[in-house]
Amino acid sequence: MRTFMMILLAVASIAVIASVLLQSGSSSGLSGTITGGAEQLLGKKKAKGYDAILEKATIVASVVFIVCSLVLVMME
Repeated sequence: MRTFMMILLAVASIAVIASVLLQSGSSSGLSGTITGGAEQLLGKKKAKGYDAILEKATIVASVVFIVCSLVLVMME
């Protein structure tokens, strides 16, 4: 059981790292700083599709990572 949890923890950690790195940034470089004020006032629509999938994958992988970490600590 311990080995399975450690493997699951390793997979979850890799998934968190990959999903965070693949997400698009919140600003688009220099043009993002210039137009940033208008986006804050008018609101920016949430991206659908690829970014939404990555956001959900990050949340799921993070929860699995935390749960596996807590279970492994309780096993000792």
